[in-house]
Amino acid sequence: MRMARTLILMRHGKSSYPPGVTDHERPLAPRGRREAALAGDWLRETQAPIDAVRCSDAVRTRETLAATGITAPVRFEPSIYEASPRALIELVQLADDDLQTLLLIGHAPGMPWTAWELAANRDSEPAAELSRKFPTSALAVLEFDRPWADVDPGTGDLVRFHVPR
Repeated sequence: MRMARTLILMRHGKSSYPPGVTDHERPLAPRGRREAALAGDWLRETQAPIDAVRCSDAVRTRETLAATGITAPVRFEPSIYEASPRALIELVQLADDDLQTLLLIGHAPGMPWTAWELAANRDSEPAAELSRKFPTSALAVLEFDRPWADVDPGTGDLVRFHVPR
């Protein structure tokens, strides 16, 4: 029997734009912290426990993870910052097979484009919602019936799209 695997793609919370701060170093705005906390509540209430997190090393993604309250083991990945869908899919393919639920926290356009690339059910309601807008703190939940190494475009089922507000 194959073990179902769940990939959750999350866009960082709303960031602030302090003068003189580089894009990589921008912190979350108060709204971003609040909505990331709501995202964490939603994850705990509706999803299986998260086994591992891969998070961009940008300040706003680190702060997003902290605000969610998710305590799974985390690896900060510089490659997630400005990553293409192909690069993000390759990162997922490297996940340990004993992980059932993986949370990836990153940026736009990488997160929405990757969710779209992976989804086989692009005519579903979650896909329609995702295609309209993937705002800050939004979460796309995809399920796979294969090992992480075999995750490729069009092999996932986009089962939920949630915008915490």
